Amino acid sequence: MEPLLPKRPAHPLGCHRSRVPDRDAMAAILFVLRTGCQWNALDATGICSCASAYRRFREWLDCGVFHEFWRQGLLAYDDAKGIDWAWLSMDGAMSKAPLGGEKGRAQPYGSRQGRNQAQPPHRWRGRSRRPHS
Repeated sequence: MEPLLPKRPAHPLGCHRSRVPDRDAMAAILFVLRTGCQWNALDATGICSCASAYRRFREWLDCGVFHEFWRQGLLAYDDAKGIDWAWLSMDGAMSKAPLGGEKGRAQPYGSRQGRNQAQPPHRWRGRSRRPHS
């Protein structure tokens, strides 16, 4: 990925701490993307500070580094294994939405709740909470 990265900008005053190495920043970014952890959790790993990793992530994202890396990887895979481009789609759903239901059949709120399940608070508004004897 190193050839895809933009040149490091020099600090105008030249008196600040040097930047985190690109390899460490990329390792931290890939760790977050692979594990799904929060950016702030990077501080505990010791790879890189969360602020440096996120700043570099935004910088590289704006420069198109990740898109170009994905594009080149896809083309390399196409050369090695071959991709049937006519068959592929960019994004698609192969299953039904979990709570999609059918169109035109609106169900009243709470119709799936059993008799002893908790009801939303607004259903008791204006009514007595105790059963009448």
